[in-house]
Amino acid sequence: QVQLVESGGGLVQAGGSLRLSCVVYGRTFSYYAMGWFRQAPGKEREFVAAVSWTGTTTNYADSVKGRFTISRDNAKNTVYLQMNSLEPEDTAVYYCTTGRRPTSGIRPSDFDSWGQGTQVTVSS
Repeated sequence: QVQLVESGGGLVQAGGSLRLSCVVYGRTFSYYAMGWFRQAPGKEREFVAAVSWTGTTTNYADSVKGRFTISRDNAKNTVYLQMNSLEPEDTAVYYCTTGRRPTSGIRPSDFDSWGQGTQVTVSS
């Protein structure tokens, strides 16, 4: 059974930074793309970032380009999301997810297993 465990969320002031981590258990981590989505209260879950199996190809939502960086360490079965210059609009529950293929997609259907989520709150 695949299990994803996220950590690193919290409360931060606007302009601050956080780094999210997600460890994957029960799957050959290095074979598949990884992604991050987020969901704010009253809104649909939205794509944030994704990285290919080698870590060489990344995709970002327009709203986070230039501020967020996704990366992975295949030796540690871990994917990261470095979030800088945070804005109140970034407040959401952030979810880590495993891709269905080695290359990254941006739709929820491109991913299968999901973590429980970690709360990120940005105060103004």
